[in-house]
Amino acid sequence: MPETRPVYLLPGLRSPFAQIDRELSRFDALKLSIPVVQQTVAGPRGTGVDGSGEVDMVVWGAVVPNIGISNWAREVWLDAGLDPHVPAWTTVQQCATSLAAATQAASAIRIGHGDLALCGGVDSMSDTPIGLSKGLSRALRRAGSARGTGAALRQLRKIRPKDVRLAIPAVKERSTRKSMGEHCEEMAKRWSIPREDQDRYAVDSHRKAVAGSSDGFFRSLLVAPGTFPVDADTMPRSDTSFEALSALRPVFDRQSGTLTAGNSSPLTDGAACCWVAGDAGLDRLPDSLPRVRLLDWEQAAIDPRTEGLLIAPAIAIPRLLVRNGLSYDQIDLWEIHEAFAAQVLCTIAALESPEWMKERAQVTDGLGEFPRDRVNPNGGSISIGHPFGATGARILSQCAAELASRPAGTRAVVSVCAAGGLGHVALLEAV
Repeated sequence: MPETRPVYLLPGLRSPFAQIDRELSRFDALKLSIPVVQQTVAGPRGTGVDGSGEVDMVVWGAVVPNIGISNWAREVWLDAGLDPHVPAWTTVQQCATSLAAATQAASAIRIGHGDLALCGGVDSMSDTPIGLSKGLSRALRRAGSARGTGAALRQLRKIRPKDVRLAIPAVKERSTRKSMGEHCEEMAKRWSIPREDQDRYAVDSHRKAVAGSSDGFFRSLLVAPGTFPVDADTMPRSDTSFEALSALRPVFDRQSGTLTAGNSSPLTDGAACCWVAGDAGLDRLPDSLPRVRLLDWEQAAIDPRTEGLLIAPAIAIPRLLVRNGLSYDQIDLWEIHEAFAAQVLCTIAALESPEWMKERAQVTDGLGEFPRDRVNPNGGSISIGHPFGATGARILSQCAAELASRPAGTRAVVSVCAAGGLGHVALLEAV
């Protein structure tokens, strides 16, 4: 059995995040990713690795499909002009994509299969490819490969009126045909999460993100000014108020719903990355980069047809903590992905439910009262934005930067819910 080695996480850079069809709309996923990767590899003031054999692996992901690219990691790395001899592979786990990239790399590094990995992801929601119906696609493909004009015309005559339609990707579950928001409405009702609590949570997310921007917390996590048309996240709002959010109408259940555009994460463009390293990998990176230990991680899944789609982290978190002999109050920092305010509040409610813990997480010992005041001190996806493939790396880098400023031994949990009924969580520690 190979020796298990310590693994560290270090923040990488990211693009500013911008709402769909706005400031970053002219950048496709490749153009968003390339400067993020280039500047992260170059390091602060050019003190980073040079890309020539120093990086052992690249793990990257994107959730929105592109018919021209299958291995995003490889194409991003090559287009960035970096060492073509570095292996690169793509992973997809919906909203947890770049968290999955980091834990996959960590698994390899733990057993000695490399010492330094660049991990991350991207999505350009403004550049979502639109497909053709199967009938139209088949006819056009056969016409294009036909020998002679007559043969091509015969194929085109097979097109029927019902074939002439577009296949526009929707943010819906294939298994249920419901959107994430519709599923989260069901969760909010099941866990009795009031609209007022959701709006107050969303206002707080904006308040913390604005404060983080004002005090310079995000500056070291963003690419150099001038790389993109905007130099900071465009969605955190200093003028957001509880009264303003209370006036918004529900968008997923217009009759009795509680989820609005204000207490939900927006469709977003952006790219982000982070470093995963072993001891030898740390020697290749600048000493100025914050670093934390990546101690452990856990995944869980629920049945999206019968359970709350985004509740799986409430199974993974207690299992992770019990395995490491920890309780809630021993975690000083919680970085929880905010798909919706209701989803975060449902997760916390489940973590505080003895019945849930026993029946679903198979945890019988109480873990204590959940420390709500330790969640997302610099804001989350509701205010910062949520490019599906980039969110995990954004949260990991944000967590590492915050955790590294705290005393050695301080612990953090990163939690990301994902489409398909998945939850992916990780345990980190300041060194």
